[in-house]
Amino acid sequence: MKLFTLEQFAAHLNETFMVSIEGDGRTPFVLVEARPMSKDERMIPGMMRAPFSLLFRNESAIVFPQKIYPMTHDALGEFGIFLVPIARDKQGFIYQALFN
Repeated sequence: MKLFTLEQFAAHLNETFMVSIEGDGRTPFVLVEARPMSKDERMIPGMMRAPFSLLFRNESAIVFPQKIYPMTHDALGEFGIFLVPIARDKQGFIYQALFN
């Protein structure tokens, strides 16, 4: 398991990450936000990294359920990520991933 940091993702804002969807192949998710968690969710002594949140946008007309998806990115490689749909806008659905 890779231990990602906020800085690794923040360097790739507005870039496309490909997500494998069972039966549908691969679909693009664009990283639209990478931010540290709020003051109330600060690091606890002994934590291996500072907690952070990522938001991705997918332009599909259908919402994908929350679960762990295989994701790939040219610079970050392949990894599993737990995505949760949290909003819908004119451009598609927004999904959040939390790292703590």
